[in-house]
Amino acid sequence: MPDQPRFESLEGLRGTGKSTIAPMLAAARQAVLVSTVPAFYQPLRREVDRRANAEARMCLYLSALFTAAEEIQCHIKSGVPVVVESYFTRCLTSHHALGARLDVTLPTWLPTPVTYYLVCADAERRRRLAARNKPASRWDVLTESVIDRVTDAYASFPMQRVDTTRLTPEEVLRAITATDTQGAHSHADTEPVGAHPHLLPAVPRGLAGTRGS
Repeated sequence: MPDQPRFESLEGLRGTGKSTIAPMLAAARQAVLVSTVPAFYQPLRREVDRRANAEARMCLYLSALFTAAEEIQCHIKSGVPVVVESYFTRCLTSHHALGARLDVTLPTWLPTPVTYYLVCADAERRRRLAARNKPASRWDVLTESVIDRVTDAYASFPMQRVDTTRLTPEEVLRAITATDTQGAHSHADTEPVGAHPHLLPAVPRGLAGTRGS
């Protein structure tokens, strides 16, 4: 069987480098960079983001992700590698940390990426955020107030950890590709997600409203 095309995702907190590295990784892989919130969702996204309902926001983002996953699946079947800036992991962890109490069972047809978890020392991460021209949304601010919960939730997902603190974007990219050459599985998993529950586990019940130690 020939190798399947790569499907790779970047995860991590705001300011760790996802939006900078994603297009660089896509270029290095000669991959398609797929937006996990397709363009036609953006007007509704802005409306929902103005409201305070975490469940409604989570449902919107899940819908966008399922739509993007169909596009990803089509690319993979056509032999085209794919890179995304965050996937279902971010949606599940962030919204449960923000108080959403929806139990989600993901369908078995979802493509499964190799995921790189970008981390950064908190002082440097906050410096990067302060240097951004884009203002923080109310949801960004809320997420910053529950960072411990988000980080604890991320810990339950298997990912390749990449510390971006003292690295240039080019060095981060090299670290990711070096991780690949050191034995990380780097191609799309053609078996359904349900066949390997550990690849995308459910967010533990009771996570919402608890703080990590």
